[in-house]
Amino acid sequence: MITVLQVLPALESGGVEKGTLEVAEALVKAGYRSMVMSAGGRMVDQLIDQGSEHFQWAIGKKSLASFRLVKQLRRFLLDQKVDIIHVRSRLPAWIVYLAWRKMDKLKRPRLVTTVHGFNSVSWYSRIMTRGEIVIAVSHAVKQFVLANYPQTDGSIIRVIHRGIDPEVYPTGYQPDEQWKTQWFKDYPQTLGKKIITLPGRVTRLKGHEDFIEVIQQLVKSGRTVAGVIAGGASAKKQEYLEEIQQLVVKKNLQECIVFTGHRSDLREVLALSDVVLSLTTQPESFGRTTLEALSMDVPVCGYSHGGVKEQLDVLLPDGLVPVRDVSAVASKIDQWIDNPPQIANEKPFTLKLMLDKTLAVYNELQSRS
Repeated sequence: MITVLQVLPALESGGVEKGTLEVAEALVKAGYRSMVMSAGGRMVDQLIDQGSEHFQWAIGKKSLASFRLVKQLRRFLLDQKVDIIHVRSRLPAWIVYLAWRKMDKLKRPRLVTTVHGFNSVSWYSRIMTRGEIVIAVSHAVKQFVLANYPQTDGSIIRVIHRGIDPEVYPTGYQPDEQWKTQWFKDYPQTLGKKIITLPGRVTRLKGHEDFIEVIQQLVKSGRTVAGVIAGGASAKKQEYLEEIQQLVVKKNLQECIVFTGHRSDLREVLALSDVVLSLTTQPESFGRTTLEALSMDVPVCGYSHGGVKEQLDVLLPDGLVPVRDVSAVASKIDQWIDNPPQIANEKPFTLKLMLDKTLAVYNELQSRS
């Protein structure tokens, strides 16, 4: 039995964490021994219920004391007979790498890293390129790595796009009537209007100011629209949340823009939407929520960069607009209200494909042992 250990800071929430659980579940189903090392969190119970083992280590704690784990980890890898170690974050990657490089080459695990995003370019971030195989979650991330770390051998990089389950996000999906009734009770400003949604956590990089300007332009043009900001703000981002809420008031758009906070039913929110937007001011590595919307046949308009561009290039090229061109976004929505676009029927970004390719990487490395 092949033993795979995935390492990340914690298992609270987020795309990296969700991907870790998806891979762990696939490993168990394929007959591997699946292990995850993290500081723990709300997703641990689900991980264990799926058949994986969890080892609670503060391996992502940003402290020099964390490097005391190096020797302990080296013993752990030998004792547990780990065959593949897969690291998804920078500080854990340093601890893993320092433990791994001093091990007997005939006994140590094979090392995989995943570059999940556009981290700051530095010697510290370069650790994510030190895997024997480096997974990039989009072609944009691969190009970022090669451009900023030219010493990286391009042949070791494998592009594995994030994926979703089309059965969970089926074409034409609509929430049930009970859900809709509750939604319109909670957000009466959206009733009888075309719903334009900006999903994702509330941070400056997500482009909320641009979104507010888009809604303002549509309202001024006579369109009956409601803007939905679907995402919560962390404690550190409360000041920014208040800033954009005040901007909505300043522009007198309280009846046109609603803030939902964090939603556990984002699928339903996306399905109810007429258009979903991606207005990140800097490129995202992939962007799973836009793919979820496209899978349900909800059109997406997004700035032409990063992983969202790769999705739209394949599924809805007409949805691409120049970065920060707010008027182009408003114009595109205006066109789509009267003539909704056709989204390609292809399903090139599936969860199954992502998992198959990830396990293929493990098997490739194991075959070298």
